Amino acid sequence: MSTPADLPVIDDPRAMRALAHPIRLDLLEALTIHGPLTATEAAALVGESPANCSWHLRQLAKYGFIEEAPTSHGRQRPWRRTSNGMSWSESSPDPASASAARALTQVFVDREFRLVKEAMTAPEPSGWADATVATQTISWLTRDELRELDTALFDLLSRYRERVHDPSLRPEGSRPVRMLALAIPDDRIRHDPGDHDA
Repeated sequence: MSTPADLPVIDDPRAMRALAHPIRLDLLEALTIHGPLTATEAAALVGESPANCSWHLRQLAKYGFIEEAPTSHGRQRPWRRTSNGMSWSESSPDPASASAARALTQVFVDREFRLVKEAMTAPEPSGWADATVATQTISWLTRDELRELDTALFDLLSRYRERVHDPSLRPEGSRPVRMLALAIPDDRIRHDPGDHDA
C-alpha cells in the first residue's frame, strides 16, 4: 500500500486483523463520504442491521479507526473517522504484522474488485461509458521506479480528494467515481522469449 506522509501507518497486527472485514471497510467508506453517522444511519447505507453495524463500529473504535462524535441529540451515538485514510506495509520484519498486512490487502482488493464489477454492470448515461477508464500495461521496473510510480499514482488519484469531504467543491454534473490503481511484480511473466517450463 502507498505510505504518503499525511496518512497514518497501521503496524499493529491486531488492528490490521480487525480492519480486514468487508463490512468494516464499508463502514469506514460511509463515514468518509457522509461524515458522522449513527449505527442506524450507517446500516441504511451499507445494507446491514443496526445491531450488526453497532458491533462492527465498536470494533473499529477499539483500534482507533473511529471515535464518538460530539452530539447534542441525547441518546444518539454518532461515529466519525479519526483520519481520512491509512496505509500499511507487507514488508514488516515482524512476521505477524506482515501476515496481517497481506490478509488486509487481500480483503481490501477483493472488496474493490467486487465493487468495480458491480458498478460496471450498471448502464451508463450517454457520454459516461466513453469516459470510463479501463487500461492495462506491463513493463519492467526497478524497486525504486515502482515506488516512484506508486507516489505518482497516489498524487494523481488524490487530485480531487477534497471533494469527498466537501460537497461544495463538486462541480455540477459530477458523480462518484471509484478509482483503483495496482502495480504488482509478476514473475510468472517470462523474462525471455526463450524461457521454457521445465
